Amino acid sequence: MPETYAKTLGKRLRAIRQQQALSLQGVEEKSGGRWKAVVVGSYERGDRAVTVQRLSDLARFYGVPVAELLPGGEDLGAGAEAPPKLVLDLERLQQLDDGDAVPLARFTARIQSMRGDYNGRVLTIRNDDLCTLSLIYDESTDQLAERLIDWGVLRQDADKDR
Repeated sequence: MPETYAKTLGKRLRAIRQQQALSLQGVEEKSGGRWKAVVVGSYERGDRAVTVQRLSDLARFYGVPVAELLPGGEDLGAGAEAPPKLVLDLERLQQLDDGDAVPLARFTARIQSMRGDYNGRVLTIRNDDLCTLSLIYDESTDQLAERLIDWGVLRQDADKDR
């Protein structure tokens, strides 16, 4: 079991690093040598145990909550149906000339800042975020979702489970 836990933790570490478009060498360079590529790689493979303090420091370096790295997080609330994920196409959002898109761009930029999520291609938002946006746009969530789909910003395939 501990080996499986370490491997799952490693997969999460690797996914976060890759999301930020960093190679192992890139992590070492960005951290000024604090995080050695070989050490981070061994954490990611599950070959080396990571202390709680080092995990916390690495989470801070990546700009994510420690809980996002810990295996078992997806098991919280087991039995409850996970809410659908809504995926916004950030590249398409940047291409829009519509002045109506400005509040959405500002909102997504703030979410990215809060999460430390700068992959620049897509952003997953929650239903609650869509509700907040619907207040900003003074539309129902269904109307706003249609508008976002029309703009090409809300990925239609993300809405299949709704």
